[in-house]
Amino acid sequence: MDIHQLYEIYLNHPVITTDSRDCPEGSLFIALKGDSFDGNKFAAMALSKGCSYAIVDDPACVVPGDDRFILVDNALTAFKELAREHRRRFDIPVIGITGTNGKTTTKELISAVLAEKYEVMHTLGNYNNDVGVPKTLMRLQPSHEIAVVEMGASHPGDIKQLVDYVEPTCGLVTNVGRAHLQGFGSFEGVKRTKGELYDYLKANDCTVFLNESNADLVEMARQRELDRVISYGQGDAYRVSGEVIGCAPFLKFEWHAVLAAGSLPVTCEVQTQLIGAYNIDNMLAAIAVGLSFGLTPEQINHALETYVPTNNRSQLTVTPTNKLLVDAYNANPSSMNAAIDNFKLMDVAKKMAILGDMRELGDVSEAEHQKVVDKLREDGFTEVWLVGDEFCQTITDFRKFHNVEEVKAEIAKCRPEDYYILIKGSNGIRLFELPELL
Repeated sequence: MDIHQLYEIYLNHPVITTDSRDCPEGSLFIALKGDSFDGNKFAAMALSKGCSYAIVDDPACVVPGDDRFILVDNALTAFKELAREHRRRFDIPVIGITGTNGKTTTKELISAVLAEKYEVMHTLGNYNNDVGVPKTLMRLQPSHEIAVVEMGASHPGDIKQLVDYVEPTCGLVTNVGRAHLQGFGSFEGVKRTKGELYDYLKANDCTVFLNESNADLVEMARQRELDRVISYGQGDAYRVSGEVIGCAPFLKFEWHAVLAAGSLPVTCEVQTQLIGAYNIDNMLAAIAVGLSFGLTPEQINHALETYVPTNNRSQLTVTPTNKLLVDAYNANPSSMNAAIDNFKLMDVAKKMAILGDMRELGDVSEAEHQKVVDKLREDGFTEVWLVGDEFCQTITDFRKFHNVEEVKAEIAKCRPEDYYILIKGSNGIRLFELPELL
């Protein structure tokens, strides 16, 4: 069965499930596999619960004579090809976003800005891997006028594979940093992989939104001789430029842009509801994209001022006893340093940091965790709790906890009060469980 035949089946059964516990009547079950599960083994169950067809890649799981089983070489590949076929039915702009830090926040901000004028389909949460991206593409509906698709990577070639299915019409890389080094092998590996988005956009004569105040991105763009570029950045030399005005605790910034040839620059001041001066780059990216799609400064500012994060990223949580700066979804050396720098600049009393391990750093993990500890001491922080086995191996007199359960026990005995508390770490450390206790 080729992809066109498979797509015809989808059109008659336009609900896809990959979970045998959720099988709507008439849906299409796709038997995906993971490290600890094999969807093939649940295909028959999915059919009995209401699915009309099951796409499987294990012949042993096919019931002879039952044409509801569709046998393919690889169920995940079939899912991605199905998603690409679906995406090709929509002649709309598709904005591709990747980067080490800030891609989810940037995706959210761009989507909020564009939603002031368009019907937008965007990646939900961080569904940005080789399963999440096709799920995102399959959500496209005739009512959508534009799509914003986030793409993540942890190994060389990941972005190349994803863009071949997303087929973006424009895009941006937020930044590149030392993350997932265990998979990429080196920082150069990170840059090559993130740069695969640039490679696709250049090959297809598409626009790149480029943060020209980021030296790494500028170098990557020059290497590829990108010629369709819309620039933004901190400073005054770009099509869209801006600078931080304040951050106590929410980011306030000013931006400038020339809206038409020969016209005077427009200048706007924006008070956001995001924590972190580092978010100005994400804001400027959203402004650059918004202007290029015909949004007015008033529409853009309204979207940026009213956006409130709800995903444990750059989020302020006020409790009866503390004010929490929650950024507990992910962490790597560059994002950790940015969060600490921002926290240092905040003009507030009684600061405390609860920091969790940075995962997937490979051979440099020990050194990078020690650098964070040394930076905290050099920046004058005294109230610091470090959580995770990696931080526990550092040389420091800061308090150490092997896991979040030990932190919870300490909070139960003696909860900190009247602090501004920075909470940041990789998702696997589960620091997101702490706010309700603080």
